[in-house]
Parts: sequence; C-alpha cells; structure tokens
Amino acid sequence: MFILTMGLNHHTAPIDIREKLVFKETEEEMALITLLQEKSILENVIISTCNRTEIVAVVDQIHTGRYYLKRFMANWFQMDMEKIEPYLFFHEEKEAVNHLYKVTAGLDSLVLGETQILGQVKHAFEIAKQTGTTGTLLNKLFREVVTFAKKVHHQTKINENAVSVSYAAVEVAKKLYGSLENKKIVLVGAGEMSELALQNLAGSGIADITIINRTKANAEILADQFQAKVGTYEEMNNYLSIADIVLVSTSADEPIIKQKDMQILMSQKSTSMLVIDIGLPRNVEHDCSYIPNFHLYDIDDLAGVVSANSLERQKIVLALENTIETEVQNFFEWEKQLGVVPVIRALREKALEMQEITMTSLENKLPGLTEREYIQIGKHMKSIINQMLKQPISELKEMSVENEAPTSIEHFKRIFGLTELDITLSEKTQEQAETRS
Repeated sequence: MFILTMGLNHHTAPIDIREKLVFKETEEEMALITLLQEKSILENVIISTCNRTEIVAVVDQIHTGRYYLKRFMANWFQMDMEKIEPYLFFHEEKEAVNHLYKVTAGLDSLVLGETQILGQVKHAFEIAKQTGTTGTLLNKLFREVVTFAKKVHHQTKINENAVSVSYAAVEVAKKLYGSLENKKIVLVGAGEMSELALQNLAGSGIADITIINRTKANAEILADQFQAKVGTYEEMNNYLSIADIVLVSTSADEPIIKQKDMQILMSQKSTSMLVIDIGLPRNVEHDCSYIPNFHLYDIDDLAGVVSANSLERQKIVLALENTIETEVQNFFEWEKQLGVVPVIRALREKALEMQEITMTSLENKLPGLTEREYIQIGKHMKSIINQMLKQPISELKEMSVENEAPTSIEHFKRIFGLTELDITLSEKTQEQAETRS
C-alpha cells in the first residue's frame, strides 16, 4: 500500500498542454469513480486548477499504479499516453506527501503563499470523500495538510501582500497605459478570479467597469459590490469594441473570443486593446495575438510579473522545509501504527510466491511455451492476483481504524494464512529495499 502522486503543473507543462487536461467540475465525481475502478488504485483525490492537474492515489504497487494512472489520464482526455507522458511528474510515498503539504500551503504555486489553492484542495478532498473514493490514508492525510496550510498562513503571514495573478494583470495594464483612470474596462466572467481582479482595479482609480457573464444575476451581484455596470453576454463584442482593457476568466471549455470576430472589431477600432486571458482552458483564441493593436496575455505571460515580487516569501518557504519534513515523518509514523502495512506487504508477497510456484509448474508441464507466451501468462496471473486482493486490502485498511481493529486484523491474518514469520520476513525485505534506495 503506497501513496503515489501524478500530475502536471505550471513547472512541467505549458498552457497549451495544461488547458487540454483540466477536469470539468461537472465531471469530477465520474472521474473519481472511473479512476477507482482501475487496477491497483485503492483511493484517489483529483485536484484540478488553472495551474495544475494532480491525482493523489493510494495504490497496491508503485509500478502498476503509475501505469494505470497514466492510462486513466490518457483515456479520460482521449489523448495518446505518449503525448501526455513527457509533461507528467510522479512522486512516491514521502516525496508525494511532502509535495501535497507544499501545494496546499501555496508553496508550490505560481503565486507563492496564495490562499486560493487551499480552498481548491479542500474542495477536491470533500468531493472525493462524498463520492467514496477516499479511505483511511487519504482522509487522514488531507485533514492534516489542510490544518497545516491554515496554520502556515496564520503564523507566517506568507499570504500577506501576495502578488496574485489578478494583481499581475492590473500591473500589465499599468505598464501599457500608465494611468488607468480614464480607461474603459470589461470583465468577462463573474467568478473568483474576476472578483480578485475587481479588487485590484478598484484600487487603481478606475470608474468605468462593465461585467459580462452568461448568468446575468451573478454579474449583477458582483457589480453591486464594486459599483460596476452589467452588460449582456449576447452583445459582448459591442462592449469589447469600446473597451481599452479586457479581462477574461470563464469556465468555458472552448475560446469565447474568436480571431475572426476580433479581426473585424479591431479593423474598426481606432485605439489599441489589452486583453488578459486568465481562464483555463483559455478563453481567447491564441491567433488573436497576431492582430495589430490587440495585446494578448495569458496566465503564463503573467508569470514574470508574479515572480518579481516573491523574494521575501521564498525565504519563508525555505524556513518551512524542516517543519514540513517533520509533518511528513509524523504521518508515516501514524501509518505504521495502524499495524496493517506489514500485513498487506506480507499478503502481497505470499500471493506473488504462489504465482512464481505456479509459473514454474506451468513451465515444467508445458515445455513448448514460447518466451512471449510465458510472459503473457505471467502478466495475466498477476492481474488476477491484483484484482482478487484489491477488495480485501481495502477492507483491511478500514478495519485498522475501528474499535475492534486488533481482533479484526488477527482474523484477517488467519483467513489468509499469514504467520508472524511471514510478516517479519516481509518487513526485513522492505527495510533492505529502503536501505538500497
């Protein structure tokens, strides 16, 4: 039983790849359930934001788990595994837990110390828990990392004066236009990113702000907070034709601002227009950047502005390294105390020993087997073993936190014929493997 993380983020993949691998909010539950049905996957949580798509899973084998996580990702997004693989990272066990602590505390974000990711991780965990794809390990782990992240924000103040992506967008506008006082601003979208952008715009002395959203009621709620106007989605291009600055952040699956429309619009417009696309998938067709006087920025373009003001927060990150390492060690100490990890390892090793004995017998009885046939039969036998053990292992994990855990674990060992010698030998084998690594 191992913790394995697979994902891609702003460090490993450009925006044109990230935007193709975003889990839609309406499909989160189905994705979690589909992944849980894959071989080797015992628990899972999917974190999908504008800068990262990551899966935290409990698997029965590292190698098998890696393969089926990759296969799930490729199948879900209908892409070849070979095209996705170069952008993926994997973290195992302590490295995976360490990474989750950093992500949740905002220490791995484009904006160091930002608090938005904490809410996103909490949301991902709650959805997984409600869907039934978490169990003993991930329930404990995610509760711990969320508590830790809250404490970090409170004690270190790393999130104070953090340069947000929305702030960076406003800074880009200031560099292009200087003063923003007489500029006409159009916001397309009325979500959290738009609200953050409005907070920064409000401090820049801008009075002419129009909010456009598919659901007009949501735009009106946001507009009331900032004394902004509300435009209709159907007439979006009319509002864009008189805008100086446009910020776009919607949950649309495809671009809503098209190159052909903007080509016509800009040919009739006497002034330039700054368009900042902070949506993922991107909301503005990339070819719009080739239109004269159409200045287009996406999330990755804002990275330089964001990183320029993060030196102090980087010092805090370095100071937290030891604290996180202690948290990680505490988690694995807790896991050992469950008393089931050695039992699971012993069960798997006993099953694989039986498989090896059967394969030797098969080779003796069927000497005409080719090497390829022998390998294929071996793979199928391992697959059967993995599928047969998946449910018992899952049940054992749940037993480990019940009041009658010691008695239940003893019954489990008796049912599968696991002796103390089996478990001791398994632990020694694991210790030797850890020493070699």
